[in-house]
Amino acid sequence: MIQPRADVALMDGYHSPQVDVAVRLNANEAPVPPPAGFADAVRDRVAAVDWNRYPDRGARRLRERLAEHHGVDPASVFAANGSNEVLQTLCLAYGGAGRTVAVFEPTYALHSHIARLTGTEVAVGERREDFTIDLDEVRRVLAESSPSITFLCSPNNPTGTIDPPEVLAAVLRDAPGLLVVDEAYGQFAPRSAVADVAPGVPLVVVRTFSKTWSMAAARLGYCVAPPEIVAALEKVVLPYHLDAVKQAAGEVALDFEDDMRARVAALVEERGRLVAALADVAVDVFPSGANFVLFRPREHDGPAVWQGLLDRSVLVRDCTSWPRLEGCLRVTIGTPTEDDAFLAALKEVLA
Repeated sequence: MIQPRADVALMDGYHSPQVDVAVRLNANEAPVPPPAGFADAVRDRVAAVDWNRYPDRGARRLRERLAEHHGVDPASVFAANGSNEVLQTLCLAYGGAGRTVAVFEPTYALHSHIARLTGTEVAVGERREDFTIDLDEVRRVLAESSPSITFLCSPNNPTGTIDPPEVLAAVLRDAPGLLVVDEAYGQFAPRSAVADVAPGVPLVVVRTFSKTWSMAAARLGYCVAPPEIVAALEKVVLPYHLDAVKQAAGEVALDFEDDMRARVAALVEERGRLVAALADVAVDVFPSGANFVLFRPREHDGPAVWQGLLDRSVLVRDCTSWPRLEGCLRVTIGTPTEDDAFLAALKEVLA
């Protein structure tokens, strides 16, 4: 039987455990669903779908609504099946054999993984000890590898670090190709790089509906970029890639922006409560500007703590094998009840 590409055969897939637990805090999902009015509105829209017809290939109405949401032209919006497909399409259009992307670890693992799947080389730089971006290190990596795509993630997953505007401006100025800013958790940050997107500027900002919009089940993402970049993405994406139900759900979600912002505010408040409670536990907590918190048990083995939590039906993310995150675990901000269950289980495990 024919074998896959040699480089694919050697790869590990990207895995996030899905097990049956009482408290699931491992995937940075929103802990609550959208309001009932959202589900009712989507149901009405889906009832009107012409199931025997292909969906709008250009997702025009969704792009128009997103463009209005961000104050840009619809030609500057590209939508896809989750932000990961946006990343994949970027690598298909601007990466590939003989090209390189740059990442700065620790960061979102799929930036490197998707690049390698598309046959793109990966140049790896290091963040500072506090996980902020070191511009000298950025310049070194850019000079040595001349990447066609430079990935930054702000707030960064899994550390929660936010890149300030002056850092993004410096990287954009020095990058020889595209700067792609992954803002999957952008609603938690004080400012979005979307404000810097303009024709002729090699900047792409990637967003998702999975987190603050409470729509992880829909798998809907998009990017804001100069029209010429969006046009290149449309050349390589599969035809009719975005189904009619997903387009409708995205349009309806934008009618519930106030609810989304209220969820963000509630999560920020709950994050503060959780971080304060962790201060009384034997763990080191890293500052976060997202809907999750990275922490490291001081006197216990990280994987053993992860297993101990799982034995108590609490699932968090084991980051101990990720670059520079030895012993670290990541917990998603849940509901107060879920977070209390996590804290109680953690105290038991560490006792």
